[in-house]
Amino acid sequence: MSKIRVLSEHLANQIAAGEVIERPASVVKEFLENAIDAGAQQVVIEVEGDGTRLIRVIDDGDGMDQDDTLLCLERHATSKLQEGKGEEQLSTIRTLGFRGEAIPSIASVSRLSIISRPRQAELGTRVEVQYGRIAKIHETGCRQGTVMEMRNLFGNLPARKKFLKSSRTELAHIEEVVKNYSLANHRLGLTYTVDGQPVLSLPAETDTLESRLGKINGRRQSSGRLVRIEHQGETTADSPVAVSGWLLLPDETGSSAGRLRLFVNGRAIRDRMLGHAVGEGLTGYLMKGMAPAGALFLTLPPALVDVNVHPAKQEIRFRNSEAIHGQVAQAVRQAMADYQHDLKFSLFGPPAATPQSGKDNNPPAMRQSPLQEQPTARPYPLPLATPRPLVATGEEPLAFATGAGRIIQTDAAASADEAIAEMPAAPLDCHSATPAPAPTLRPIGQLLNLYLLCEGPDGLVVIDQHAAHERLLFEDLKKQLANCQLASQALLFSQMLELSASQIEVLQKYRDEIERLGLVIEEFGGQSFVLKAVPALLGHLSPGEIVAGVLEQFHEESGKTRGSAARIEEILAGLACKAAIKAGHRLEEQEMVALIAQMRESDAFSHCPHGRPTYKAFSIADVKKWFHRG
Repeated sequence: MSKIRVLSEHLANQIAAGEVIERPASVVKEFLENAIDAGAQQVVIEVEGDGTRLIRVIDDGDGMDQDDTLLCLERHATSKLQEGKGEEQLSTIRTLGFRGEAIPSIASVSRLSIISRPRQAELGTRVEVQYGRIAKIHETGCRQGTVMEMRNLFGNLPARKKFLKSSRTELAHIEEVVKNYSLANHRLGLTYTVDGQPVLSLPAETDTLESRLGKINGRRQSSGRLVRIEHQGETTADSPVAVSGWLLLPDETGSSAGRLRLFVNGRAIRDRMLGHAVGEGLTGYLMKGMAPAGALFLTLPPALVDVNVHPAKQEIRFRNSEAIHGQVAQAVRQAMADYQHDLKFSLFGPPAATPQSGKDNNPPAMRQSPLQEQPTARPYPLPLATPRPLVATGEEPLAFATGAGRIIQTDAAASADEAIAEMPAAPLDCHSATPAPAPTLRPIGQLLNLYLLCEGPDGLVVIDQHAAHERLLFEDLKKQLANCQLASQALLFSQMLELSASQIEVLQKYRDEIERLGLVIEEFGGQSFVLKAVPALLGHLSPGEIVAGVLEQFHEESGKTRGSAARIEEILAGLACKAAIKAGHRLEEQEMVALIAQMRESDAFSHCPHGRPTYKAFSIADVKKWFHRG
């Protein structure tokens, strides 16, 4: 007698239900997908208890006649695929449902009733199914569309019911499904109630994606704190893709990754690769431990994505995931660049008018790159950002190599300050050849020797001097590195260093990248090395401290799976942090004005390279509200 048997249809449906129907939220998802595929304009979702007691979904879609109502209870019966059109149908799926497993799976583990009427019929059909067995079928008067009603989920499988979480958790999963599909179809009218109490009510045909996102995520995301993404990717044979959506500002996000909603061709999905791409696009704006939030929509030819990966249809596979990752990251980067431009206009006003005569038609330079020659007149530097001499009093003088390639020789009679004035460092240039326009932000004080208090046309602006200066230096460093390498400061007398085994390993592994940062180290023998040049930006630190810090950063980065460009940017962020104005440093008004001017001219200024905001703005209305003024 054969040991292998063909399972009964009822048992096979229960097994399938284990994959398709994990919890009550899965039922809501399947009912909603069917309603949307049927062309519904208005959907009502009613839930009782934790969702196992009752889930009812009412739509005004196309509806089904009696034959289709019965056929939808059969396994792998679907209107989305057709015989005779070949297997290529699976690679060009445009509907949310297509497997034909959900309804029979739900019917096998619950008491299910279906009421449906197509537009052309006078009467509808009502079918009642008791745990996989049809109990009743008859005609009934009803409105056009379909009513899917499920009661007593897992009533015949008490063991499955025990694995469900608390009522609060299950309802949270249902609400997340409802919100996802209301965003994916922002013109869809949707009403969601729990135990008769309204939870969500969204009108049909009136919401934009932005307004719908604001309603879904609450007041904080409906107050203009959103960054718009609109990107048309390169159309190639491999990866034509359009990326759109809205992201919550980085400093407004939380630590929960669940708040980033991803959609591919209108389907809500979970995909770590896309989440990583969004995070990579926000590099330099998102703090460590924070996760992106918002809604991201990808539209691409169905042939480039496989949705037939899992019965729940929430996992997908891209044909060229690397190209998709790159385009999503680029879309987010471009969106943040556009946001910086708009923010600059709102915070600092329109750009300064450029001169109409003369050879130089560029805006006046508010800062100098360390790669450029210093002006004849000595700039007014920030004292803490100015490099100090690398020799003690009485020692032989040093020679400093500037980014422009010339050597500045000091002598014993020359003061250290005179040599420092010539070195390319990280000062704020408080003088420019062309007078700058009157600043929109006016410094009115400094709080705790860290925060600049500024009066603007719209209220009060508080600037974190360290974070702001750190971002400005970071942007300058990136530009230097793009040109060739960082400005270096050559030591006239080389310094001997004793490195540990781990430091030597890091040095050998990343020697080329380290030299691009302006740090020149040569082997001397054994564990001894000769330090010949250091990054000019860090000239105020001791050479040993510079080497130890840079090697430590490379060691920390070596354990991370990221490319060379991302690793270098992380190192540059560390260098900028070390060189920036520190907390507790008192600034003169002239220095405050120079910092604000540099922020105005910078391509990016709203966040430090590690993601902390550089400023906070308080409107006049906010200030009046503090003191209960009208």
